[in-house]
Amino acid sequence: MRELPGSAVVQLQPLDASSEWLAAFEKALHTKRYWTDRFFCFGNWYQPVASGGFAAYWSERPSALRHSVERGRRRLEKAGPWRIDIVTSESDELEAAVAAYASVYGQSWKQPEPCPAFMPGLIRTAAREGWLRLGVLWLDGRPLAAQVWLVHGGKANIYKLAYVEGFQKLSAGSVLTAALMQHVIDVDRVVEVDYLSGDDAYKADWMAMRRERVGLLACDLLHWQGWLAAGRHVLGRWARRTRAALTG
Repeated sequence: MRELPGSAVVQLQPLDASSEWLAAFEKALHTKRYWTDRFFCFGNWYQPVASGGFAAYWSERPSALRHSVERGRRRLEKAGPWRIDIVTSESDELEAAVAAYASVYGQSWKQPEPCPAFMPGLIRTAAREGWLRLGVLWLDGRPLAAQVWLVHGGKANIYKLAYVEGFQKLSAGSVLTAALMQHVIDVDRVVEVDYLSGDDAYKADWMAMRRERVGLLACDLLHWQGWLAAGRHVLGRWARRTRAALTG
């Protein structure tokens, strides 16, 4: 690694702090005169799936969440004909689902994708490989919520989700999440559902467990750039802790 350009400062993230390879990698770096430090990246909420299927999982969710989904379904019934489609493979419905996802995302609160072709390409690749679980909630023929989940190796990863702004009272996003959760648990029989990155408050309602992902900074002490990067990192950490102590 040291022979590669830019190897005086190496930063990897996000990483599983409990993984065996990470500890071994750090040890190897130390033997070659690299200084290392781990830093927090983000919280990761996830749900191990026990026996009992979706019914058991759902019974353990907070009552506020379960009632919100129930109210959302009732309001959707009153608003008009609605349905949920879950596309899992290459089919005649795939392109319509891709278009629906793009429509919902474009009307949501989220920033436009920096690479517009990425998500359609990922969706089509996942469909071809059998990983895709693309859920769309329709009301009166209009897509109101869309979510992209990826299932592989017994694990369901919640990758992208969005809903059309202005319809929050219908809880379309929560109704769709519940439907996809039931699908991956009862149909795909996954052993874990992962909300990936972020400590958003709502994720604690859907997931029972939280873990953290870290970053690793490695600075070559045989190179002046390594010393400079290490110094900046230590000073920056000290400054953040000082500010936190003063404001706390």
